[in-house]
Amino acid sequence: MKNYYPIMLDLTEKKVVVIGGGKVAERKVKGLREANAQITVIAPTVTPFLEQLAEQDAIQWRKKTFSPEDLQDGFLIIAATDKREVNQKVQKAAQPHQLVNVVDAPEQSDFHVPAVVRRGRLNIAVSTGGASPILTKKICSEISNMYDEDYEQYIDFLYECRQYILQNVSDYEQKQQLLRAITDESFRKSGNWEEQFSELLNRLC
Repeated sequence: MKNYYPIMLDLTEKKVVVIGGGKVAERKVKGLREANAQITVIAPTVTPFLEQLAEQDAIQWRKKTFSPEDLQDGFLIIAATDKREVNQKVQKAAQPHQLVNVVDAPEQSDFHVPAVVRRGRLNIAVSTGGASPILTKKICSEISNMYDEDYEQYIDFLYECRQYILQNVSDYEQKQQLLRAITDESFRKSGNWEEQFSELLNRLC
């Protein structure tokens, strides 16, 4: 069994090559667009959604079958066709410095794309290493219920508070007390975050 290193990648303007134009490729492209990647799709045909993105210049579509030169300069490579032999050709054509995901062969992949629950700055990734996408989906549903939409605003508030604390509070213990206090569940549920934070500053600093 492989042991994977969890990581959050900044793909802004990084070149990602997606081989395939079906529904699986479409899902991959949607996630990559959220990460602001520079996306090239290689496929003779694509879904209407991908075709629309190409017409809007949101992605580049090369209307062709795969050939090894298509991977040139790719930072990430995703083999997402419905033909295993093509996906294997993609995996073999990739250079050692390129990271490859083969959608139908996790054991041949350098990385997996986890399911993600997003609440603004909060990103919770779930992966079973390709063992059970159904279980992954179930766990994500449970997490979504635990961390509802209100967390997006709360996380933004925590970010602003942390920046203020780091810039204005010099004492280490005071910093830690403040950072712990604003992440306490009773603090979050109160809803009066700004007022409570001001009170904490007056009391602890």
